[in-house]
Amino acid sequence: MGWSEALRTIEPLEDAVFDPDLVGAMEAAAATRASRGPLRFSTPTFKEYETSELSGCSKGSFPAFSITGSACALDCEHCRTEILKPMIPALRPEDFDRRVRDMIALGGLSGFLLSGGSDKRNEIRYERFYPVIEGLKRDFPHLKIAVHSALTDRTRARAMEAAGVDTVMMDVIGAEATVRDVYHLDRRVEDFEETLAALCETSMEVVPHVVIGLHFGRILGETRALDMVARHPVHSLVFVVIMPFYARPGTFETPDTAEVGRILLEGRNRIADRDVLLGCARPAGLHKRVVDAYAVMAGLDGIAFPAEGAVETARLIGRPFTQQMACCSMKETADGSIEGRGRIAPCAA
Repeated sequence: MGWSEALRTIEPLEDAVFDPDLVGAMEAAAATRASRGPLRFSTPTFKEYETSELSGCSKGSFPAFSITGSACALDCEHCRTEILKPMIPALRPEDFDRRVRDMIALGGLSGFLLSGGSDKRNEIRYERFYPVIEGLKRDFPHLKIAVHSALTDRTRARAMEAAGVDTVMMDVIGAEATVRDVYHLDRRVEDFEETLAALCETSMEVVPHVVIGLHFGRILGETRALDMVARHPVHSLVFVVIMPFYARPGTFETPDTAEVGRILLEGRNRIADRDVLLGCARPAGLHKRVVDAYAVMAGLDGIAFPAEGAVETARLIGRPFTQQMACCSMKETADGSIEGRGRIAPCAA
């Protein structure tokens, strides 16, 4: 049974429309691609999550903190600070330190994401939090720490590395018009590549993000962003898809699912020797179900908060999978992951 035919047997996808040529291209590419590890379905505790196929974990095993609360100087057209609001505010280093240590004492904390709103130059000043990170890593070496860097330079990248950050993430934008009109930012596309280069000179795992449809829902600059990522020794690549419901009414389109699928396949082919992942942010509903099925078929290595039908798609095309409770950008160890071939185990108590 071919993949197009198999998709029609998946109940959550019965109303979905797939591009047959794209599905065929994904099936053909899979037949020639070297085998990879199991597909990781990531369900970190950033938010409540449950489908008929997977359940999230109720423990705060991998929370997200914002050092600015919900404040951001850019007020980007696609976000308008909404992405920061579900994060735990960490406005003062001493409060942040105490909160993390309390969580560790309660048990189950494997790590955290540290983020925040940008200043007018798309920079986030984490420096006053580095002593806290150093102390946490000294006292709890197992703790995995991920940081959204925004734009930075070599000096600050090395300071982040010295503090003990394990994984660093940044958005890579490939169109000047998007930097100007969506981010309200007076910076060059080259600034994003220079940040990527600076981070890649450290020992941290560098995980760039490419937002598909960032230019008001239209495809503009994604291929150039992939060009930049491919030029550097990144640890992995994360795709996310623009979510227009954060934007002002009428300013954004929802990207066509087939266009998204083609970029996912292009990324898989361009970054063939490293992990390519589908991150948390993407439109909900049937759009998400279709995009997630494309991600499975394109051969991506991980999907955060997978939609209904993603697990069944993996089963039908013969892809082994695992579930992990950490951020998709970070692989859990064998002891921390919940693994199986065609099986999902429950979250540990």
